[in-house]
Amino acid sequence: MERKTVKKIIFRIAAVLAITGMCSAWICFTWGQIPASIRIKAGICQELDLHAPVTGNIYLEESEKNAEAVPASGMQMQRISGAGSLRVDFAKPVTLLANQMQSYKMDVKLFGVIPFKTVDIQVIPDEMLLPAGIPIGIYVKTDGIMVIAQGEFEGYDHMRKEPAKHLLQAGDYILKIDGVEMESKSQLTQTVADSGGREMILTIRRNDETFDVKVKPAQDVSGEYKLGIWIRDNAQGVGTMTYLEPDNTFGALGHGINDTDTTLLMEVKSGSLYKTEIVAIKKGEGGTPGELTGVIDYNRNNKIGTVETNSVGGIFGTLQADTASSLQGEALPIGLKQDVKPGSAQILCCVDGSASPQLYDIEITAIHLDHDNVNRGLELQVTDAALLSQTGGIVQGMSGSPILQDGKIIGAVTHVLVNDPTRGYGIFIENMLSQ
Repeated sequence: MERKTVKKIIFRIAAVLAITGMCSAWICFTWGQIPASIRIKAGICQELDLHAPVTGNIYLEESEKNAEAVPASGMQMQRISGAGSLRVDFAKPVTLLANQMQSYKMDVKLFGVIPFKTVDIQVIPDEMLLPAGIPIGIYVKTDGIMVIAQGEFEGYDHMRKEPAKHLLQAGDYILKIDGVEMESKSQLTQTVADSGGREMILTIRRNDETFDVKVKPAQDVSGEYKLGIWIRDNAQGVGTMTYLEPDNTFGALGHGINDTDTTLLMEVKSGSLYKTEIVAIKKGEGGTPGELTGVIDYNRNNKIGTVETNSVGGIFGTLQADTASSLQGEALPIGLKQDVKPGSAQILCCVDGSASPQLYDIEITAIHLDHDNVNRGLELQVTDAALLSQTGGIVQGMSGSPILQDGKIIGAVTHVLVNDPTRGYGIFIENMLSQ
């Protein structure tokens, strides 16, 4: 084969690969432009401007076919499988209006032909939330005794012992021993120590499955019976309250409480909020995250609320009435993800123990409508000179600080970029509320 012919073949292969790569990148970009879920407020016209070459058919979910279909501005009503349906073209802005709180589906097609994605559409009430921004002390108790690791120890006979090997794993929760519910780490440790080495039945929850395992404790060099596991039954720390609802329920942190060793979301049985005062600030620097240091007195007189839910989108519970009434400011409407714009915004937080929450300027630098990490829908950068001077940007303890834009609460701060503390991430407020 002539060299010229070989070069042509190589060039054509390279061209095909390049075109394929560009097409793949474009499809991935378009996929990210279309959120997997869209929420619209009942009774309010909502504009969706996705800038995507796709069309969608919106219809009620199967169980609600007889309900009223979504009215829409400037679109023609069509019928699909006997159900009321709307056909929309997202190459241009689309305005939707729904008066009933219902659930819809939307089948999205690329160029109006190629099946591309299915989107959930939820009609939600137009809520008003009080942005809080206050520091909170958090204490939560796990639902069961959490196993954070299993390993070996030197036995009484100086041999290696691993009683729990292949039986327990990080992230398991020990619920009972021989039918007796385990309430604390100390209770479990003492129960094992008093076993005399007899075989025990442990009731375990792993993910969503509960089952029993048999394990026989072994003596360590001091003669104490052990299982060879490291366990945890609580977590505590400082964070920021995001919002308060009219019924005194709150949302905070913008992300869940994860175990520091396993990084798994902790399954919480109960928890409490406590008064806390910021007493020191460790300023964030490139490569070293900063931190707000708060003093927490876990005294019942300092308790200000209860924690009822720990989820990927934050912690949620009820604030005591006297604390709720002391919060200042006015309630704001929520801004849905399609309302958020790149550009100027503010965060509300407290970095001075002697002051009430203050507003600080930020820039929203990127918006990800369909990020696979719910806690990173927004990218932001601190621009406020006063906050940069005090903290260097975003620091640990500011998680949950509400993000405000155009008179609406649109999200909460969740993470900082370790290499650049002026930059970080946020969660959309609608994703917090959905938890």
